[in-house]
Amino acid sequence: MIILSEHEIMKHYSMTEAIRDLEAGLTSMNEGKIDNPHRTVIEYPEQYASILYMPSSDQQERMAGIKTVSIFPENTKVGKSTTQGVLLLTDTRNGEHVCLMNASYLTRLRTGALSGIATKKLSRKDSSVLGVIGTGGMAFEQVLGVLEVRDIEKIIMFNRTREKADRFKEKLLRFGVTQNITVVDNVDEVVLAADIINCATRSLTPVFDGKLLKKGTHINGVGSYLPSMREVDEETILKSDKIVVDDIKGVKEEAGEFIHAANNGHWSFAAIYSELRELLGKACHREGDDEITFFKSVGAAYFDMALAQGVYREAKEKQFGITVTV
Repeated sequence: MIILSEHEIMKHYSMTEAIRDLEAGLTSMNEGKIDNPHRTVIEYPEQYASILYMPSSDQQERMAGIKTVSIFPENTKVGKSTTQGVLLLTDTRNGEHVCLMNASYLTRLRTGALSGIATKKLSRKDSSVLGVIGTGGMAFEQVLGVLEVRDIEKIIMFNRTREKADRFKEKLLRFGVTQNITVVDNVDEVVLAADIINCATRSLTPVFDGKLLKKGTHINGVGSYLPSMREVDEETILKSDKIVVDDIKGVKEEAGEFIHAANNGHWSFAAIYSELRELLGKACHREGDDEITFFKSVGAAYFDMALAQGVYREAKEKQFGITVTV
């Protein structure tokens, strides 16, 4: 078995590879080659935390995987990561467990890659301003996903705690992001300026006013993944000309903003345009520059497995990681 640390994965596997491998995974799902049982979520309300167990199997590649990810927001107070995960890959030809890898970066990367693919398919090609709402653990790779597919000139960002947004800006600059980056104190400035909006928060209430959305805006919402969370408001949902989701079953059970709108009778899940995988093979799904598009992601295990298989191939080819006998 190969054991891979987060540092090793980050060194050898980037957003470019992640989007490539995720597109391959989405194609395999379209071809009926993926088994993706629904994940199990255990909640710890006293800590506002969750642990997710996510199995999947790729019949074509003869691989299975299970990811365990814990999300403990209060960890920042004691100097620990909010999101921590591991993923185990198994060869289904013989049942051998071939790779155990840190999945924290992998989780962030696959979510950013999903937003990258959605942005490529749904946003205006001339989009030049990226708005970032929420600068926590999932936000960094969200930015990288958009930068991978669009020629962004300016990034404008907001976080409820200004200092966190300032630190996020410094992190982007250290990484080598050369776009103009501005931190603002009012979220309305982000919504009014942005062509693409990334939301990555765990908010229980909407984080921006949908009435302010410009025509032609594309939104990526990845932060809320429990029925109690509502990252965007009903106005945004109702104004969206096309709503695309990563996994329809997961969204129906976990996307709080959609569940709330459906329960109120103002909106129906039947209004969802498609799953993201259904957009592959087609150049663009905009029917006009004025359309507002919204991509909602709650995650699914086969997304992680697609990237994990890519990482495993890289590890074998480049011979990194620790090999142990189990």
